[in-house]
Amino acid sequence: MIDLHCHYLPAIDDGSQSMAESLDLARASVADGITHAAMTPHIHPGRYENNRSSVLAATNLLSAALAEAGIPLQIFPAGEVRLTAEMLDLLEQDELPFYGVLDGYRILLLEFPYDQIPVGTEKLAHWLLDHRIRPLIAHPERNKSVLDNIEKIAPFVEMGCMLQLTAASVIGGFGRAAKDSASLMLERRWVSVIATDAHNLKHRAPVMTPARNDLIERFGLAYASELTRLMPARILGVMQPDLPSGCVQC
Repeated sequence: MIDLHCHYLPAIDDGSQSMAESLDLARASVADGITHAAMTPHIHPGRYENNRSSVLAATNLLSAALAEAGIPLQIFPAGEVRLTAEMLDLLEQDELPFYGVLDGYRILLLEFPYDQIPVGTEKLAHWLLDHRIRPLIAHPERNKSVLDNIEKIAPFVEMGCMLQLTAASVIGGFGRAAKDSASLMLERRWVSVIATDAHNLKHRAPVMTPARNDLIERFGLAYASELTRLMPARILGVMQPDLPSGCVQC
């Protein structure tokens, strides 16, 4: 599996706070069957002052530590970009971290505030798409506006944004409301990616397998693989071998 949303880089946001913790998170993800992971620390000016350059440097340090420790996890720099006015300044400075390019669009993990979808967000999303940047919206199933009314996220899907659900939400780890919201999005085929959003081993662990098994049971192997391996691979530009029919260890 491929995890496009996790917070392993040490001491730069509310995820891992040390290199030792980062290595433990990486070991746990490998044990769960994750082979590749995008490092997505918060990019939130005024709170977490990260940018493309700092994330790249931190990812390189962690990559070297993984190699030294013999942990077979391939990692890539990216970022969870908070919806703020300052994100456009970072874009102008070429300091927004993207995953890669898919179908001619740079893919950006975009985080809304948890309690709302601010006025003007649809206009910004249109602007990004017009400039060949496709938002991958982080954990919409946990956004209060979406929990109150799932149709609030529909315009973003219709205009071409992608959605990333948290693996724990799929199986009820963030409560019944988030699980129901996630299920509706899955049933409507609005979802592009499932990821861990892992922050630590105690409460926000890097685990995708239970969610993937649930997806296989409810929607079939093809859809589960699309969300946990194939689409993430395309977004990162990672070549993934075709697997035998019926394989569930991927």
